[in-house]
Amino acid sequence: MTETGKEKPGIRVPARFIPVPQTVSKEAQAFLATMGEMPRTPEPDAADIAAWRAHLAAAGSQIAAMTAQALEAYPSEITTHRLSATTLYEVVPHAAADQNEKRAIFYIHGGAYVMGGGIVAAHMAASTAGAARMRAFSIDYRMPPDHPFPAGLDDTVEAYRWLLARFKPSNIAVCGASAGGGLAAAFVLKARDLGLPLPGACVLATPELDLAETGDSFETNDTIDVVLKGRLANSIRLYAGGHDVSDPYLSAINGDFSKGYPPTILTTGTRDLFLSNTVRMHRALRRAGVVAELHVFEAMPHGGFFGSAPEDGEVIAEQVRFLNENLGTQ
Repeated sequence: MTETGKEKPGIRVPARFIPVPQTVSKEAQAFLATMGEMPRTPEPDAADIAAWRAHLAAAGSQIAAMTAQALEAYPSEITTHRLSATTLYEVVPHAAADQNEKRAIFYIHGGAYVMGGGIVAAHMAASTAGAARMRAFSIDYRMPPDHPFPAGLDDTVEAYRWLLARFKPSNIAVCGASAGGGLAAAFVLKARDLGLPLPGACVLATPELDLAETGDSFETNDTIDVVLKGRLANSIRLYAGGHDVSDPYLSAINGDFSKGYPPTILTTGTRDLFLSNTVRMHRALRRAGVVAELHVFEAMPHGGFFGSAPEDGEVIAEQVRFLNENLGTQ
């Protein structure tokens, strides 16, 4: 209802059952069925820091166990580089290709802007690095509740400067998923505005690009997305730290892409809560004349099927193909 008591214009949808589609792989069907039965864990209130610490500790152990499996599929050597305020993990796949020696993936991890730090940041980069047969550098950017915006953004810029001292910008790809995709997109705007050279390519997987969460799919895919199930208002409030979420360095969808942006591939699914984020970003880039590809996968929820279905392999294959087509080699 609006302040005047009148209902907003729209379509009233009756309660209905949404079946698992038969148009995806058996593995994807199983994932959707299983995750659909799991209740959503509510986020604590943004002002309750003690509750957030407990919430993040519990979630962190689960994420660490899940992401560690990526190293089984893509064995890698992990080393650390110390930056002024945090760590940059270097992930070198055992199957790294010689022709990629002068290339690098700058990976920005997801986790609702509040999770995914520590060694998990390295684990999250392993599948992309392994599939691309290319070394990745994953930034363990600072996060709330202790370090809200712009701490994480500042860390990404520092890490990129570190990479620029070692790799040509045309040989660097910035990659991020979910909140990491949102931060990756904002980082590119920030680096560009600072006068730094643009990376050679950008990979945005189901990115959180609009922290106001205003797109159509935030309504149509609410609950239907079996991974997110609903908006992330409290973690966003915690991350923003009182700043206006319309700021392009928070919500990259509001950026001016006519000033330059690297070739970008965007991936999402028809059941992704962030489908609108991804579609709107693709159109914004194309309106600015930026090379951009959009790949939408049938029934895929936020983050895909987490490595359990062949569709996940298709997503990574498209991303790797895009990197090989757009990154330099010399």
